[in-house]
Amino acid sequence: MWIKKEYDYNDLKENSWSGAVNTLRRIEEANKEEELMNFLEDIFYENIPSDTEVNDLLWFEPEMIYESLGISDEDEDVSPEDLDKFAR
Repeated sequence: MWIKKEYDYNDLKENSWSGAVNTLRRIEEANKEEELMNFLEDIFYENIPSDTEVNDLLWFEPEMIYESLGISDEDEDVSPEDLDKFAR
């Protein structure tokens, strides 16, 4: 049986597992949830993906997603205080 259902970000978050959860966490930290949903709509434009296909994209392609959403590596776990320490 196939059921087509529209997902919002909260649905996506509740139905993700493993490495996809980490990707979603980072997207939330960057406040890019809406941008992610638009990105996924563009990626799966012609096809209705399964939960596993969406989860696998989030899990195994985080760098591509971050780049598409404008989330840089510098955003990851570096506080302004840490930057001051490195500058000295």
